Amino acid sequence: MQRIDQIIKSVAIEAFRSTWKVDLQEDQLQVQKTRREFQGDFTLVVFPLLKHSKSTPEETANALGSYMVGHSEMLSGYNVIKGFLNLEVSSKYWKTLVNGDLRSPNYGFTGVEKNSPRVMIEFSSPNTNKPLHLGHIRNNLLGHSISRIMEATGHRVTSVNLVNDRGIHICKSMLAWQKDGQGESPESAGMKGDHLVGKYYVQFDRVYKAQVEEQVSLGKSRKEAEAEASILLEAREMLRKWEAGDPEVRKLWERMNGWVYEGFEETYRRLGVKFDRTYYESETYKLGKEIVLKGVAEGILYKKEDGSIWANLEDEGLDHKLLLRSDGTSVYMTQDVGTAHQRHEEVGFDSHIYVVGNEQNYHFQVLALVLKKLGFAWADKLYHLSYGMVELPEGKMKSREGTVVDADDLMDEMIKTARQMSEELGKLEGYGQDEKDQIYRQVGMGALKYFILKVDPKKNMTFDPRESVDFNGNTGPFIQYTYARIQSVLRKGAEERLPMGDLELNEKEVSLIRMMHEYPEIIQESSRTLNPSLIANFLYDLAKEFNQFYHDYSILSAESEELVEQRLLLVDVIGRIIRSGMELLGIEVPERM
Repeated sequence: MQRIDQIIKSVAIEAFRSTWKVDLQEDQLQVQKTRREFQGDFTLVVFPLLKHSKSTPEETANALGSYMVGHSEMLSGYNVIKGFLNLEVSSKYWKTLVNGDLRSPNYGFTGVEKNSPRVMIEFSSPNTNKPLHLGHIRNNLLGHSISRIMEATGHRVTSVNLVNDRGIHICKSMLAWQKDGQGESPESAGMKGDHLVGKYYVQFDRVYKAQVEEQVSLGKSRKEAEAEASILLEAREMLRKWEAGDPEVRKLWERMNGWVYEGFEETYRRLGVKFDRTYYESETYKLGKEIVLKGVAEGILYKKEDGSIWANLEDEGLDHKLLLRSDGTSVYMTQDVGTAHQRHEEVGFDSHIYVVGNEQNYHFQVLALVLKKLGFAWADKLYHLSYGMVELPEGKMKSREGTVVDADDLMDEMIKTARQMSEELGKLEGYGQDEKDQIYRQVGMGALKYFILKVDPKKNMTFDPRESVDFNGNTGPFIQYTYARIQSVLRKGAEERLPMGDLELNEKEVSLIRMMHEYPEIIQESSRTLNPSLIANFLYDLAKEFNQFYHDYSILSAESEELVEQRLLLVDVIGRIIRSGMELLGIEVPERM
C-alpha cells in the first residue's frame, strides 16, 4: 500500500514539473500531519521550495494547492497558512482505505522472504539459582514483543535464550542445599523447582553474611572477611571441581538444574513466551575459552604472571578486561564470546540484539570490542537493547536478600486482582465459571504486559499492580474492554460487512480512519527503534477515540440502513487493528467481557 504522504509527494513533484519546469526528488519535500488547530489532514512545507519557484511562500503554496487538488482525486481541498500548504484528503479516498487495505488481516505487515534480513534476538537469559522475577518479566515481554514486531516488518527472526547454568552463583545454591537440604526436592517441599533452588541461594547469602560479621568482630577488615569467608571458599572450590568434571558435583548440578528448568518452562508458558533455540552457558563457555587461548597465542590478548588472561582496551578508551581467571575458570565475557561465535556460525545473522538491562551497558560495549579485536568483522552487528529497571512502589528488589517479586507470584496476584475488580464492576455477571476464569486470566495477564510495554524500554519504571488493572485510562484492560465492546456491536449487526457507499464521513469517522492509516508507520518505527511502547500507546489512542465515537454517534440505530452498514464496517476494521496490535504485544483480547 502506498502511503498518503508518498502520494502527496508524487503529486507535488508533478505539480512542480508542470508549473515551474523543475524536477524535485522525494527527499526534498517535507510532508507532515496537519496540526490540530488548522484545517486539513497533511501539510506540505513550502519554505524549502522557494529557491526553485522564485516566488513568495503564499504564491507558491496556492499554485501547488490548486494544481494538486485539480489533479488528484485523493485531495478535496487546501488552505495556505504562511509557508504551509494544508491539504484535505477526500471522504471518498478515506472510504477506499476502509473498503480495501484496512480490512486486510496483514494490514501494516511486511512479508518475510528468503533474502529478508536475518536478526537474532536474545532475551530472558536467566540464572539457574533462582526463579524468574519482575525484572525478568520486563525482559521477556520486551524480547517476545520485539521478536513479533521485527517479524511483522519483514525480518527473519530467531529468538534465543541463553541459560546461565554454571558459575559461582549456581554453586552457592548447590552448596547451601548440600549442607542444609536434607534431600529436599520440589515434590517433598511442595514447591516449584526454581523456587526451591532460589530458597537455598538466599540461605547461602544468610550464612555468608553471618560468617563475614563474625570475622569482622574478631578483628579482620571487612574486605578480608568478605574474601575469606569459609562458605565462599567452598563455593569457589565447588566451581573448580565442576569445571574439572568432578562426577559428584556434576550429578548434583544436573539434578538441581533439572528442577529449575521444569519451573522455568511453566513460567514461560504462563507468560506466553517461546524461543526458537536455547543455549546453555555450560556448553558455550568451552568454545569461548578456546577462542581466548587462541587470542593469547596470536598476541592479541595477554597473560599475567598469575596465569589470568586479559584484553587491553586502552586504545579504545577503556581499561583492561579479564577473560580467564588465574585458576582457569571462565567469566561471563568468556562464554558470551563463545556464544556469539557459535550463533554467527550457525545462523549468519545480519544483526544480533541482546535484550539486557542497562546495568550491563559496559559488558556489551566490551564484548563488541573484544570480538572485533579477535578479528570477527560481524562484531559491528551486535546491538544491546539496554532497558531500564523495574521497581515497585516500595523500592528496589534484591535477589540475595529474598526481596524480589517472583514472576509466578506476580502473575497469580494479577489474575486475582483482575477477578476482584471485575466482580466489583459487575463486568461478568451471568457468565459461566470457565469463561470467567479464562477472562480473568486474559485481563490479568493483559494488564501486566501492557503496563510494562507501554513504557519506553530505555526508561526505568515503577510497576503498580492495581493501577495496571484499572478498566479506565491507559491500561490493557481498557483496550481489551474496548475490543470486547466492538465485538458485541458486530454480533448485533449484520454478519456481512458491505463496502462503504456514497455517504459522507463525519469528522470523528475521518479521525479514526486517519489514525488507522498511521498503523503501518507505527509498526515500522517501533521496529526501527525496538520500542513496543509506540504500538501500545497508539492502541490506547485508537481505543479512546473509538469510545468517544461510540458515545457521540449511534451505530446500530443510525438514521439509515446504509449508515448502519458504513459504521459497522468502520467498527469492524478498528477491532481488527486493535487485535493485530495487541498480538504484537503478546496480549490476548477477549471476544466478550
